[in-house]
Amino acid sequence: MSNTLALKFFQLAKDEGMMGEGFVWITAYGLTDVFDVVGSPALDVMQGVLGVKPHVQDTVELQNFRQRWHNKYQSENPGTSLTEPTVSGLYAYDTIWALALAAEMAGFVDSDFGLSVTNNGPTDFDRIDASKPAKKLRDSLLNVNFSGMSGEFQIEGKQLVSVNYTIINIVGQKGKVVGFWTPVYGISSSLNMKDGLHTVIWPGDNETQPRGWLLPWNKTLKIGVPVRGGFGEFVRFEDGPKGFCIDLFKEVVSDLPYKVHFDYIPFEDRIGESNGTIDELVYKVYLKEFDAVVGDVTILANRSLYVDFTLPYTESGVRMLVPVLDRRKKTAWTFLKPLTSDLWLGTGAFVVFTGFVVWCIERNEQFKGHPASQIGSVFYFIFSTLVFAHREGMVNNLSRIVVIVWLFVVLILQQSYTASLSSILTVEQLQPTVTNLEEVISKGSHVGYLNDSFLPGLLRSLKIDDSKMTPFDSPEEYNEALTTGKVAVIVDEIPYLKVFLKNYCHNYTMIGPTYKFDGFGYAFPLGSPLTADISRGILKLESNGRMVELQKSLYGDNSCPDKDDSQTSSSLTLRSFQGLFIISGACSVLALTLHAVRTIYGSPHGWSSARDLSLWRGWLVILSKLFHKGGNPSNTPDNEEPTVPVGTSTGDTGSPPEGERTSGREHSDAEPPSFPLLRGHSGRRILSRDGSSLRRRQIEPCNELHGEFMAPEADRSM
Repeated sequence: MSNTLALKFFQLAKDEGMMGEGFVWITAYGLTDVFDVVGSPALDVMQGVLGVKPHVQDTVELQNFRQRWHNKYQSENPGTSLTEPTVSGLYAYDTIWALALAAEMAGFVDSDFGLSVTNNGPTDFDRIDASKPAKKLRDSLLNVNFSGMSGEFQIEGKQLVSVNYTIINIVGQKGKVVGFWTPVYGISSSLNMKDGLHTVIWPGDNETQPRGWLLPWNKTLKIGVPVRGGFGEFVRFEDGPKGFCIDLFKEVVSDLPYKVHFDYIPFEDRIGESNGTIDELVYKVYLKEFDAVVGDVTILANRSLYVDFTLPYTESGVRMLVPVLDRRKKTAWTFLKPLTSDLWLGTGAFVVFTGFVVWCIERNEQFKGHPASQIGSVFYFIFSTLVFAHREGMVNNLSRIVVIVWLFVVLILQQSYTASLSSILTVEQLQPTVTNLEEVISKGSHVGYLNDSFLPGLLRSLKIDDSKMTPFDSPEEYNEALTTGKVAVIVDEIPYLKVFLKNYCHNYTMIGPTYKFDGFGYAFPLGSPLTADISRGILKLESNGRMVELQKSLYGDNSCPDKDDSQTSSSLTLRSFQGLFIISGACSVLALTLHAVRTIYGSPHGWSSARDLSLWRGWLVILSKLFHKGGNPSNTPDNEEPTVPVGTSTGDTGSPPEGERTSGREHSDAEPPSFPLLRGHSGRRILSRDGSSLRRRQIEPCNELHGEFMAPEADRSM
């Protein structure tokens, strides 16, 4: 366009507010020289415009030419603002020189015009072909190459070749060079090296690089905000919009590389209530009544048909909210709960088995006597090991090994029992009252949900009748309905449930599967470039940690842990101690086997007599010998001689007269004789009469050569 038309164009753009902040104007060379030609009027309306023009090297010849041109132009056009020739003027000057050189090269040719062989137009000019001198002059002009005022003059493809370009920024009352473009370095602040541009002043006197557009049409955006009375943590109106959604939107917009002017408009009626559903509010953007919607708006497929959503900025999904109860009520039998029934039975079985093994191996003085007495002693001993109160001594090393291993098992059991019982008595064991929606449906219980949401459609798809669905508006109504049993569960989006649990963490929990839905997003008109920029801003906040800080202010610092419906009892099971019981049992069986082998093979006569009998009788003999032989075989004498009462004569020792024999036992008034310790062969025992009782006396060896029994003289006379 001409300079006059260009000046009018920029004047109209300024009147429309398009020469202010947020806009970018880049002109080709045809308009870059407008401010040089027109002067101050153009500078006033073109502030911040970027223009490009061919770069002209400043030489001595060019300086002399400018001076001559200035003097001549000023004399012919007094009062003009143009002080030096433009690049177009330099091109025109060089073109005249090129034409003169081409004419000299072409020489004189007769002028003759022939008829055109291709065009048969309606006019005479269409029928006339180019003359031969013109063709020759054109060919000569295309081959002209010389150094002119504008630089190297050369034509390629019928275009004047310009290698380098200068980038001009109109600032104040002049054009400032901010950089160059060259084929080697591209856009740079220098012709000879790669470097960034100098500072550019954009329209609106702004140094921040604008996006190049302003939405919509350089006016303030009207942003619709939903009005909900319940969950004000997300969005509410208190001397203006507040809440998590608003704070996040402000953070993202403030970080954009361009300015966005907007006003929040609540979607409410005259009395301050919501003016419709969320779907209706989103549809207002499609109708261009709003330029965007900022609030707790869930991204849904049907809504995305009318608007574009940004990336979700909250956790996505729908879950159930149910009450929790303490399943560990303290009763008179709470002390049994640390161990499961199979562990109690297993422990009891191993107590009996270990006691049986110890009794079989030991059978010493402490485990002798009446069978009932033996059983009592054994059970007292083995049960006392459970509290480490046993005092009985053991002679056999095998029984000692069995007891040591059993005490290790008891130690582990005791410590585990104590820890589990402490947990039961001091820690609450909260578990949900409902584990899945199928249970709710089968019982015919009611289900609550947030009013004015998409959840009724989800509940219907889960086969829940409309009569069983109850809408609520606030966390307080959630709590009241669950406490009174009006509903069994609340089905809602995870962000709402987290806000609810911030105040009611210990009484409720989220359970069940997560039904996949996108989270909250900001809605913009279809095709709006703001959608992508806001989405990138959300990702940036998530990556730098700012999103976490905003979520802490929403949900609180302490998150409420889930009480999963798969939580099991903390009672200890037999499987947990299976290895210990296997070790203890193996040691007991091995000790009992070794004891049996030693006992049987320690008595060859008993083994040989057992082999002469039938199979089952032989085993009875072996078992009888095992249980009646006593403790350690090494402590048992090889031969037992029959004991005879002292004072009874047999053989050479004589016998009492016939008349003096009495049947049974006779008691004498005389004091019975006191027998001193008799001496005899090592290992032998005799019975001596001491009063009315019989005692075993250890006979000490006296005469190893003859094996005689020596006694005092008084005793021999007996």
